[in-house]
Amino acid sequence: MVGDPIERVNTKDNTPAVIHYEIVEGDRLDITMAPKGFGSENMSRVFMLKPADGIEGVKEAILTAVRDAGPNACPPMVVGVGIGGTFEKCALMAKHALTRNLDEPSPVPYVRELEKEMLETINRSGIGPGGLGGTVTALAVNIETYPTHIAGLPVAVNICCHVNRHCCRTI
Repeated sequence: MVGDPIERVNTKDNTPAVIHYEIVEGDRLDITMAPKGFGSENMSRVFMLKPADGIEGVKEAILTAVRDAGPNACPPMVVGVGIGGTFEKCALMAKHALTRNLDEPSPVPYVRELEKEMLETINRSGIGPGGLGGTVTALAVNIETYPTHIAGLPVAVNICCHVNRHCCRTI
């Protein structure tokens, strides 16, 4: 971690951490930790689409991010997608989507179908493991959605390498 993004002086203790939190009811605390490398993080994108772009625009945004990432995201990758909310909300959802188990599809029927379609399309891209070609470019596509303003259709794609480290605990 560097203390300033321009001066680039190492903090020598990996602080400060980036922590996202939300206040919830109850006497339990869910903690999710996701140490993520920056090679794949650099490949992530936010697209501010027009509502008229619709689902086809969303699909093209996802594919554009994956194609642009190519081998730089250490495929096979996990693709987290956030659709809706605002500029920052869709990015947070995309990152959060990476913490969902790879074999746990969305509970929303159209989102579940979109996840499946995008995974199949990405795996037909030919990027393959390490960018060396093949049929396994992505291990999963996890998508989260949130209500948004009538005038917008924000989409974020947060890519993680094949390691996709994360763990969740409740205390």
